[in-house]
Parts: sequence; C-alpha cells; structure tokens
Amino acid sequence: MSKDLHTLAVEKILSEFNVDPNNGLDSSEVKSRLEKHGANRLKESKSKNIGLIFLEQFLDPIIYILAAAMALAYFFGEWLEGTAVLIVILITALIGFFMEWQALRSVEALQKMVETQANVLRSGKEEQIKAAGLVPGDIVILESGDVIPADCRMLKTESFAVKEAILTGESNQIEKNIESLPEKVPLANRKNMLYKGTIAVRGKAKAIVIATGINTEIGRISELTSSAKKQSTPLEKKLKKLSRWLIWLTLILAMLIVLTGYFQGKDLMLMIKTGIALAVAAIPEGLPIVATIALARGMLRLSKKNVVIKKLEAVQTLGETGIICTDKTGTLTENKMSVHHLMLGTLDFPATEAANFKTDPAFEKLIQIGSLCNNSKLKDNKFTGDAVEIALVEFVAEMGFDYKKLQQKYPKIQEVPFDAEIKKMATLHNFESKYLICVKGALEALLDSCDFILTKDGAKKFLDKEEWQKQSKLIAAEGMRVLAFAFKQTVAKPDYEDLMNNLTFVGILGFLDPPRKDIKQAIETYKNAGIRVVMVTGDHPDTARKIGEEIGLIAEDAPEEMVVHGADLEEIGSLPEDKQKTLMQAGIFARMVPGQKLDLVEFYQKNKAIVGMLGDGVNDAPALKKADIGIAMGIRGTEAAKEVADVILMDDKFTSTELAIRQGRTIFENIRQFVIFLLSCNLAEIISVALASFSNLPMPLLPLQILFLNLVTDVFPALALGVGKGDPNIMKDPPRDPQEPILTKKLWTATVLYGLSITAAVIGVVAYTHFKMGLSAIMVNNIAFYTLILGQLLNVFNLPGRKISFLKNEVTTNPWVWGALVFSVLTMVLVYHIPLMSEALSLVPLSANHFIIIVVFGFASLVLSQILKFLKLAN
Repeated sequence: MSKDLHTLAVEKILSEFNVDPNNGLDSSEVKSRLEKHGANRLKESKSKNIGLIFLEQFLDPIIYILAAAMALAYFFGEWLEGTAVLIVILITALIGFFMEWQALRSVEALQKMVETQANVLRSGKEEQIKAAGLVPGDIVILESGDVIPADCRMLKTESFAVKEAILTGESNQIEKNIESLPEKVPLANRKNMLYKGTIAVRGKAKAIVIATGINTEIGRISELTSSAKKQSTPLEKKLKKLSRWLIWLTLILAMLIVLTGYFQGKDLMLMIKTGIALAVAAIPEGLPIVATIALARGMLRLSKKNVVIKKLEAVQTLGETGIICTDKTGTLTENKMSVHHLMLGTLDFPATEAANFKTDPAFEKLIQIGSLCNNSKLKDNKFTGDAVEIALVEFVAEMGFDYKKLQQKYPKIQEVPFDAEIKKMATLHNFESKYLICVKGALEALLDSCDFILTKDGAKKFLDKEEWQKQSKLIAAEGMRVLAFAFKQTVAKPDYEDLMNNLTFVGILGFLDPPRKDIKQAIETYKNAGIRVVMVTGDHPDTARKIGEEIGLIAEDAPEEMVVHGADLEEIGSLPEDKQKTLMQAGIFARMVPGQKLDLVEFYQKNKAIVGMLGDGVNDAPALKKADIGIAMGIRGTEAAKEVADVILMDDKFTSTELAIRQGRTIFENIRQFVIFLLSCNLAEIISVALASFSNLPMPLLPLQILFLNLVTDVFPALALGVGKGDPNIMKDPPRDPQEPILTKKLWTATVLYGLSITAAVIGVVAYTHFKMGLSAIMVNNIAFYTLILGQLLNVFNLPGRKISFLKNEVTTNPWVWGALVFSVLTMVLVYHIPLMSEALSLVPLSANHFIIIVVFGFASLVLSQILKFLKLAN
C-alpha cells in the first residue's frame, strides 16, 4: 500500500482499499482484514505475567531486612528461627502477589468498560463498535467530540475541524478537506488526512481508515514510549516513605536491645535472636500491600455504582477534592428542555398561546429556522441529539408543523456547527433556485450580526436591540435558557465568511430545563463536607443564577459578585488581589467560553485548591485534563472528554460524584487505621521486650513467638481494617490537605499511647506473675504472650474517634474485622493443641486461673486506651 495516500484522489483511495463508500465492508471482509492487520490498538507494555508479579514482591526494602534477619539466623545455626523468618517472607510475598494480581485484573476489566467507540459503515448500515475492531478500508462517520479512532483519509466534510496537538503540538483547529495534496507536504499540513488520537472539534465527516494500531502515526511514536515505567501513586509513595523511616527506627532499637542484654550478662545468642525477631516484628510488611488492596477494592465498589475509575491514584485524589466545577445543563438540570416562552417582533407571550399566532410571518419563519438549523434525529420513535434541538422539533410538532417536510423542501447544503466561542450555528439551504441561511444562537451573539427585524409588516431596520436584551434578561431571570433566531435569503450562494452577516432577526424562545430533584440534597452534602460546588456554564447569568438559587448553590439574597460573567475574566491571572478573592468566593460563572474553563481550573490550583472538573463536551477536554480529577459523563459525554478523564460517571448523575469522593476519603481513613493498628501493636512488642531486657524481668516474648504474632494477630485484623466501609459521617469533615502525612502528630500520639496501653498490660502481667505468683520464667512468658495477643486483637476497637459510639462504629460494623478476630483466636487454639506447634513456640499447659489473668490484663489494655481517649490524650 502506498504511504503517500494524501497525494491520491478519493476515487483512487477507494479503489486501493476495495470498498464502496456508501456500504462499507461486509463482515467476512472485516474478519479477514482483522486477522491480517490485528486489533486497532497501540503497542502497550505487556501485562505482567504471574511469575513476574510474584518475583517483584521480593524487591522491597522490607523484604531485604527480613532476608538479612534470616541469613543471620542461619549463620548462627538457628535453623528454626531462620526457617520461621523464611515463612514470614513467603507469606508476605504471597499475600502481596495475590492482592496485586487481583488489583491488576480489576483495573484491566474497568479499562475495557471505557474503551473508545467508533461509528462505522458496514454492509450499508451505520453501527457503533469498539475502535479496537476497526480495520483498514473501514468507512467511519465522525462528528464534533469524537476521538479520531485510526489514521484516515477524508472522503466528505461538513465544516470539519480537528485539533492535532497530541501529534504536532499545534493547539489551533485544523480545517479539513478532501483535496489531494503534493507528495512532500509535511504531516502537520496534510489537511485531507486524519490521525489516530486527535480530536474532532467541529462539524461532521466521512473518512476511510488507512492504518490501524502500531501502523498509525501515533502508533510509531508510542513504540518509543511503551517501555515507560509505571509511577507509584501518591499514597504508595507516602507509605514507602513511612516504611523506610520505620526500618531505620527498628534497626536502631533492635541494636540497642541486643547490646543492653549483652552488657547485662544475658545469653548473647538469645539476645541476637530476640533482636532479629523484633526487627522482623516491627517492620510493617503489610504496609505496601494495603494501598493496592484498598484502592483496587474502592475502584470495584464504585464500578458497581456506575462510577468507573480509570487510574488507581484517582481514588485517593477524590478524597482530597475541595472544589468541584460543573456545567449546568444535564448535570445540575434534567437535560429535558421544553419551550416555555416566545417573543416575536412586538409580541411577547407564553409558548402555550403560540398556536394563536400561526399566521404571523415571524412565527412561521421561526418554525422554519428551528426545523432546518437542527441536527436532532428520530431513531426508534425517539429523538436523539442536543436537548435544545429536540425541544425545538417537539415544539414544531406541537404547533402542527411537519419538520421533516420542511427539511425535504429546503435541503441542507452546508453547515457551520455550533461553536462555543462564537455561540452560534448556521445552515445553508436550497429553495427555488435561491439560498436560505438559518442561524440560531445566544441573543448577544446574534444581535451584532442582525441589521433587520421581521415584523407583521415585513423586514424593518433593527433599532431597538437594547430593549430585546432587557426582555431576554427578564426571561432568563425566570430560569429559562434563551435562544435567538435569524435568517437571510440570497440569490447567489454566499461565501462561508458571509453566512452570518446582514441577518434578519426573527425572535427568541425561552427553554425551561428544571433542576434534578436530587441535586439540592447533594449540594447540601458537599457543603457539610467542606467542598465548594461551582457552576461553570455558557448560559445567561440570570438563567444560571435562578437555577443556582433553586438548588441551594447560592442564597436568594446573595450579592451580585457571587455570579461572575465570562466577559469579566479576560485575564484572570492578572486581576487585582481583591478581585481574585471575590472569584474564590463566587459560586457561578456564566457565559464562559472553553478557554476560560481551563483558566479557572488553573486559577483554583494556583490558590492551592484540589479541583474536580465535570464535563461532557470536546471543549471541556482541556479543563478535564488539567483538573486534579477530570470527571466525564458516560452517556452524553464525547469520546474526547472520556479519553482524558480520570473518572467516568456511567449514569451521568452529579450525585455519583459524592459516592466517589466518599469512597476516596474512606480509603485513606481505612489505611490510616491500618497503619495505627499495625504500628501500635508492633510498638507494644518492642517496648515490652525492651523494658523486660532493661529491668531484668523474664522475657515476655521469645523470638519465634514474635514472628508468630507478626503473622497472625497483626496482619489479618490490619488487612480487615484496610477494606472497611468507613465512617458513615465522613462527609461531614472538611477535605484533607494533600500535603498531610498519613500519621499527623495527634495520630502519632494516639499510636504511641495505644502501644503503651498494651505494653502496660504485658509488663503488668509479667510483674504480677513473676513477683506476686512466683511462676517460672516459661509460665510468665506464656501468660504474657497470650495477654499480648488478646491486647492486640482488642486494639482494633480503639481506632474509632472519641466522639463516636464505642459499640456502633465503622470497626464494629465491619464483618471483615470480626472474621479476622475469629480466625486469629481459632489459630491460637489450634496452635495450643498441636504438639509440634506448641513445642516450637515454647508453649506449656495453663490452668483456668491463668487464662482468667490473661483475660483481665488483656481487657485492661483496652480499658486504659479508652480512658486515655476520654481524657482527650489519645484520639
């Protein structure tokens, strides 16, 4: 196949690919070409195989320390301890492997849910397929908002323009055509070609696919970057930083304990083994694992509620979001437009009375423009397309007119699609060897282009434009969206640049789009959570304000500064400080153009806000990409918006963002609980052994007992905490500072105090059984060992906040926690009764009285922690 397809005429291209542009390929030909060329996917870095995932579990500083401890144990001939550490390493690696494998599978499954779609002509029928199924020779139908699914050659265009910044770096729109070009035209100037990954921003087109997958221009570039390494999420980085800090702390403490015991005349080998065991116990092996588990489970939970997360780190960032910027139409409102008001010439009346004025020439012309300057389609007895255009054709039908007959009578030969920058749309039609131009758009955009106004007495000079603006403002103040209509008739076909000049004004319609019923409650929830919702819309300021007041976004008596007009934001970054403060407080931004949405996101980010951006159109894509969290609509969202977004709302419901933010917050708090529990338990082990060593008390823990604790009573309850449903009142707290560490000073204090509470119970039971009861060292050790286990298991109930009920909270209602507790207790019972295990852990038979002492001192640690919380020392 020739590489210079831009030089060939359309007929030659179709001949080379052996395809009819009106029918496309048939299924057998598609199957044959798919086998030959492969799926239309870029070369991705291969998914990790199972063996590699398992091996990577050993590439961690924590595992290195454990391996060093194992090597030391074997070096000193302590085969049992060495093997025990080896088992710890293998179990840690296996848990990590299983969790990462599950997480990867979950992410891959979610990614498949949001694959790019393409409209293709096959066997004479237009159908929507996954873009991965395209083959060379396919005929694709494209429109504004689509991501170009493969490299294509243009066949037909209706004012089609594309942004090719992803390929060329140029941010301007590139107008496309079908004319063949000279051979040596640079890629950036090939106006008859379309390239995979670029974005359609205007118009419609038909094109033939000429290259797919790695054979596309972007595919060749991607081969250079396919080996790029996956970055750790911010949460994983925080956990790794905490792990490194704990490793050094552990090593220092272990060395101190070994040296102290040695200088006290204790057995050196015992102290070395104890030091090794403490080092193993103090290192939180589960720390890196829990982030992956929690984030992946969060993604799966949200996907079941129609919220698809494309990137793991997005779950965490959602929990930090402080500002949410959202469009009005279809997000805060129902997106079900209906005509409620009409104004023509000197007439002004509700739409319910419109039928009385059918003989008015301006009314007939408005019906004509509404039918012709319209791209809505009837499919399966249901209109599809833009909500305003659907409302227009429904209004036309209600007034007794046939919009289809009008479209047949005035065939469309050219279109200037609606452009958010100029806020207008125009269509050119043939009629009786003349030309009719129909235009609709925002009133202020049309007034400048209109020289005449159509009245009962025909067209007259348009002199009272200010009065129309006043009337429009009154309609908008009722919460209606105002749309203006104009036309022009010519004998000669007008130039493209002249389509929207010297127009005759017809009138305006007011469309009502009621707020969604569940929005007001959602806004209130966000306010309680310290999250500001900001409406960013292209609508009239008065329309936006009315809706904003109805949904509780702003108060009815809110000052005018709460609603900002886009015209006042020409240079948002250069505004004086007092103006910038006003902007930070504003709740509504009206008459905003796409570039200003991006500027607004950047403005908030410069003011240290974490910004979520909801969008659905191609013009929202830059702001979605720039925002800390880009949220696209799954139903009405364009492919361009979904491509760059981090989150996709499959049901298009604004309220779904609340679920996502709640989940993000819950995950971080679960991980915090996991870390506090694990560290306080490990701290109790270290301090208990250290105090016993320094004070010449019997050792409360032996090396193998420490290792056993690390595997049973530490890990499973901790992992259960990491997957809990969280505090139901979590949305009543303000957003978390993204710079805030996992453990704040208060949380470190709580961690230490919980650890000291368990230590007090362990040292207390050691002192009681040693001095008061005069038991042997091994009996003292066993009672302390069981007391520590019970104290650590009960430690999970210390984690809810001080103001939350002790009996009913996120821990007591977490079934995973109860399962982990039962599993840990049953494991201990089995170990106690299995001779081989009990001998390895130096366990001896205990009496009922001994177990009563264990229970008393174990629960005493919980009571002590609760007292400290009540005194506000630990929270």
